[in-house]
Amino acid sequence: MSTEPSNENVRPIDVLSLKMEGARKHWLLFFLLGVLLVIAGVIAIAYPCISSLGVVLVLGAVLIISGVFTIIGAFWAGKWSALLLQLLVGILYVMAGMAIRDAPVASIEVLTMFVAAFFIVVGAFRTIVALFERFPQWGWALLNGVITLAAGLIIYDSLANGAFWVIGLLVGLELLFNGWTWIMLSLMIRQLPEEHAGVKPLAS
Repeated sequence: MSTEPSNENVRPIDVLSLKMEGARKHWLLFFLLGVLLVIAGVIAIAYPCISSLGVVLVLGAVLIISGVFTIIGAFWAGKWSALLLQLLVGILYVMAGMAIRDAPVASIEVLTMFVAAFFIVVGAFRTIVALFERFPQWGWALLNGVITLAAGLIIYDSLANGAFWVIGLLVGLELLFNGWTWIMLSLMIRQLPEEHAGVKPLAS
C-alpha cells in the first residue's frame, strides 16, 4: 500500500504549511527584494523629475516592443479573422511608443493630466457615495475621497507650471510601500517556528 497521503487526507493547514516552508527557506531573497525596492523608491522620490522621464521612456520602449511582437504574431498565426485587427493594434502600439520616445516631456504632461483627472473623478465619486450612503465607517471613505479629490486638484493646478514630478513621485511611493511590504513579510516568515513550517500530513 502506498504511504503517500491522498488529497482527501491532506488538510488545508498542511497545504498552507508546505507553502510557508518553501517561503521560509527563501526569506532572505524576499528581504533583499524589499530593500532594493525601498532604495529605488527613495531615489525616485528624491529625483521625481528624472523618475518621471525614466517611466515614460520605459513605457515607450514597452509599447514599441509589444507592437512589434503583436505584428509578428499576427503574421505568424496565418490567415484568421482577427489578422487585420491585430495588425492595427500592433501598428498603434509602435506609433504610440515612438511618439513617447520622440516627445518624452509632452508625454509626461499627458500622463500627469490623466492622473489628475483620475484622482478628481475617483475622489469626487467616493465623497458623494460616502455622504449619501452613510455606510458603516463612512467617515473614513469620506476622508479618503476628499484627500484623493484634493490631490487631483493640486496635480491639475500644477500642470501650468510643468508638473513633471507627479509620475515619478507616485512611482516612488509605490516602490517604497511595496518594498516595505516585502520586508515585513520576509521578517514575519523568518520568525515562524519550525513546527509550523513543516508538513505533517495525516496518515493514509
